[in-house]
Amino acid sequence: MESFETYRPYLFSIAYRMLGSAMDAEDMVQETFIRYQSADPSTIRSLKAFLSTILVRLCMDQLQLAHRKREEYIGPWLPEPILTVEAAEEGNPEKAVEMQESISLAFLVMLEQLQPFERAVFLLREVFGYEFAEIANLLDKTEAASRKSFSRAKQHLQEHRPRFPASRETHKQLLTSYVQAVEAGEIEKLTSLLTRDVVLWTDSGGKTRQAALNPIRGQNAVARFSLGTKRFWPENFHMEMADVNGAPAMLLYSGDRLFSVLTIEVDQDRIKAVRFIANPDKLAHM
Repeated sequence: MESFETYRPYLFSIAYRMLGSAMDAEDMVQETFIRYQSADPSTIRSLKAFLSTILVRLCMDQLQLAHRKREEYIGPWLPEPILTVEAAEEGNPEKAVEMQESISLAFLVMLEQLQPFERAVFLLREVFGYEFAEIANLLDKTEAASRKSFSRAKQHLQEHRPRFPASRETHKQLLTSYVQAVEAGEIEKLTSLLTRDVVLWTDSGGKTRQAALNPIRGQNAVARFSLGTKRFWPENFHMEMADVNGAPAMLLYSGDRLFSVLTIEVDQDRIKAVRFIANPDKLAHM
């Protein structure tokens, strides 16, 4: 029998992709539950559609608020990372890969460039497979408006996606090589791993010393900055590789405390983006 708990993981998966924050996503799912409890059961024809409608509209309101808050955020803002598992969906491995890609940090960063309505339409259609008529009902818009927003969002995202995405094994090798080069202080080796237009972001919310308040751009600048960050690493640090947002990532620990999450984005077998997430508020969920 269907219940709210039947759809809790599904609702979280939508909310996290909408908001880029696990904590906010959980809040939106809980608020959806509260509203569900106060609803008249006789008026609910489809529980999934009912819950999805409440959730998506809550997320759109939350996005408007979040964008205003991010104008006051210290330094670059990056999505809140979550631990994931490498898994294939039985009978539909392509769908499993698509779902993993849709929670990648690179993808969530691209989604930040969309307006809340465009983001909702794109995710509901492209990731969760809703028909445009269903999306129009969910968002209380016309089907024509939904189609137009989807087309605009898809074109924008296609322009910013990697031309030649790397295999998972290549991703792991480049991540490991980057960390080894930083630890060894090998600037030439480090530079050779990077694309010419590589960009490095550090998201600390102004709460850690090693963070740059603006993106670092270019091979030489990123290599030098990467080597410079090592002096801020904890004395008794250790690293572990883990699956974060559907891709290999490096977790930097100070004792038992997670200090920073390092992720990379790969294009043409080189690193095109480096992202350090060190805001302790964003690491608490992990």
